[in-house]
Amino acid sequence: MCGIVGAVSNRNIVPLLIEGLSRLEYRGYDSAGIAVLNQTIERARAVGRVAELQLKAQGMHSHVGIGHTRWATHGGVTEQNAHPHVSPGQDQAQIAVVHNGIIENHDEQRDRLKGLGYQFYSQTDTEVIAHLVHYYYQQSHDLFTAVKQAIAELTGAYAISVIALEHPQQMVVARLGCPLLIGLGDGENFVASDVSAVLSATRKVIYLEDGDVATLQTDAVVIVDKRGE
Repeated sequence: MCGIVGAVSNRNIVPLLIEGLSRLEYRGYDSAGIAVLNQTIERARAVGRVAELQLKAQGMHSHVGIGHTRWATHGGVTEQNAHPHVSPGQDQAQIAVVHNGIIENHDEQRDRLKGLGYQFYSQTDTEVIAHLVHYYYQQSHDLFTAVKQAIAELTGAYAISVIALEHPQQMVVARLGCPLLIGLGDGENFVASDVSAVLSATRKVIYLEDGDVATLQTDAVVIVDKRGE
C-alpha cells in the first residue's frame, strides 16, 4: 500500500518526512521519495527501504515538503516511477505531487497532455496529475484553484498532496476515495494517509471527507468541501 506524509512548518521538515515515512513502512512498499521547496524543488528518491532514502536526503533542509512510499501499480519498480512527480520537467520543476489511488482515465489525459507539449518521464498515472496541475497553474498562479481544476479532470480514486515552487509556505491536498488526514500543530501543519505518520508531532487530526480540498500553511488550515463550502 502507498503512503503519504507532508509538512509545512517553521522548522526543518526533512526529519519529519523521513520519520513519517518510516512509520508507514508496515503498510508495504517498494520505493520511497520526498520533495522539498528551496530555491528549486529538490527531490530524493530511492528503490527499496526508507533507510536508503534517508541516505540520499542527507543535507536537505526545508520548511515545506511532501513524501511518499510507493507500491507499484502503474509502471515498474524504478526510481523514475517513484514519487514525488514533478512538472513541467525534471530540471525546471514548478509543481510536485504525491498520490495514492488509481486514475482510471490516465491514458486519455496523458495523450491530451502530450498534445499540449508535456513530456513524461515515468510510467505512472501520478505524473498526469502533476502536469494537469501545472497546466492550470500557468493560467491562474493560484495553487488551490489549479488543484481543483485538475482533479475535476480525473476519473478514479485519489489522495494527493501538492506543492509549488512559487508558494514556499503552502501545500494543497485533496481526497476522493482514498484516506487522507490533516494534523494540526503549533507553527506547523501536516498531511498524511495514516495517522501513525504524524503521531510523533501531533495528536490533533482532521479526517478529510470525499471531495474535500484543503490549503495548509504554518499557521492556518482551510478546508473546502465538495459543495464549495
